[in-house]
Amino acid sequence: MTRWRIAAGALGAAMTAAALVPVPVQAAAGQASAACSMTLGTVTVQGDHKFQRITATAPVTASPPSVGPKALFPVDQVRLATSVGWEPDPPSGMAHQGYVTIGTDLYRFRYVTDTTSGQLDPDSVQKTKVGGGWIHQTYLEQSTYYGTTTRTNAYALQRDVVTRWTVEGSVWRSKSTYTGFSAVKTMTLISQTATYDTFLANTRGGALYTIRIPLSGKPVVKKVRGSTWQGFETLIAEKCGNQSTLLLAIDKDTRRGYLYAVSHANGTATVIKGLGRVGDQLAAPEDKTYFRHYPGSSEAEWLLYGE
Repeated sequence: MTRWRIAAGALGAAMTAAALVPVPVQAAAGQASAACSMTLGTVTVQGDHKFQRITATAPVTASPPSVGPKALFPVDQVRLATSVGWEPDPPSGMAHQGYVTIGTDLYRFRYVTDTTSGQLDPDSVQKTKVGGGWIHQTYLEQSTYYGTTTRTNAYALQRDVVTRWTVEGSVWRSKSTYTGFSAVKTMTLISQTATYDTFLANTRGGALYTIRIPLSGKPVVKKVRGSTWQGFETLIAEKCGNQSTLLLAIDKDTRRGYLYAVSHANGTATVIKGLGRVGDQLAAPEDKTYFRHYPGSSEAEWLLYGE
């Protein structure tokens, strides 16, 4: 166990559009393909998936929410969700896969939608239980790096402990724990390399940090900002260019989301530019948890490199 303390205080228009299966949303994404953008995914109280394209135009624009597939999960049972990767499923499908907690159990899921109509293939839905005991965790994510070697790691935050697993198929092994993160409110993955993953985390005291977790050795923590970030319960990051990050910060109390452009992270020298509020009320009352929806195949080469 490693202890580390934080002080309290796009693939082109066609591929981008394919991430959102309903036709009206596809059109909206295509029109804004020149600007950095992200697809915000949501699991609703009803167990539906909901998608919305957010684009860094001036002012910030957001597509109408697209709901579906519906009733993927039990009503009001999903608490945490990882990023969801999508990839073509020939001849005409799009496969989506990730992890969610349902009650106190962790599940891996996969489903296929029709590329043109967005309709779910009901026979494609798979849910595989990974394990139990998912009660006190407050953050969950997966990271797959494609290179000369491929690796997949999963991460969770529970109280002051960040846990990392190596994932091979449905097996989670080689558990590593790092303590000293009790001040962290939430975090988001911003960088994936052959030797480390990096997260951007805000604290209950308002600070903003990067947390680099190498494959071997202890985490490297750097302060980015000292205040004003305490109001956000959710952070979602997407790549913008080769080395920068598009960051969405959601305040569920006010139901508002704010978009930021973040330079390649370098401690307090990191440049953060506020791009504006995303609509009037981004977060809906029925939203349970949010996730990043991204091109997840090895051919996509869609890796985050924000630090």
